[in-house]
Amino acid sequence: MTIKAIGFSGSLRKASTNSGLLRCAKANLPAGMELEIVDISAIPFYNGDIAASDRPAVLIELLAKIAAADALVLACPEYNYSLAPALKNVIDWASREADNKVLNGKPVAILGAAGGMGSSRSQYHLRQVCVFVNLLPLAKPEVFANAFAGGFDANGNVIDETISKNVAAQMVALQAWTKQLQK
Repeated sequence: MTIKAIGFSGSLRKASTNSGLLRCAKANLPAGMELEIVDISAIPFYNGDIAASDRPAVLIELLAKIAAADALVLACPEYNYSLAPALKNVIDWASREADNKVLNGKPVAILGAAGGMGSSRSQYHLRQVCVFVNLLPLAKPEVFANAFAGGFDANGNVIDETISKNVAAQMVALQAWTKQLQK
């Protein structure tokens, strides 16, 4: 059985190192796993008025993809010691579906690139959000990449072998975690 995951990046920049981590994950998947990278830049900020009336097609499509996925891969940049609003916004939208059915019990891998400690603070904050919406984050391996230490090219692509190996190991672990939770 193929594990189908979707990933999205909280950074909306074209040359985002967090999007680069997702591309690295997709390029280093174990056999029996697929990853679709979804652009979340057109998703409107959560608004209860929109939620109750006319949802844009891009939002409806994203929520359907999240619901159909076996697992999520969240690339989490760090903005002011916390997660990016774009990433939190998608989680907020998805959590508003009836009975939290889109997120409830879904396995998730979290990885990220930022300065200094490589998005560790924002990832730990994201793990707190996961508790409330009952996403089930993979405990290990953690992937914290310093976005400014030469591990990425000018387009945000991973060029560091250690980062690539860490991301690949995380995808293997996510596959195993997802299979374990599906039993």
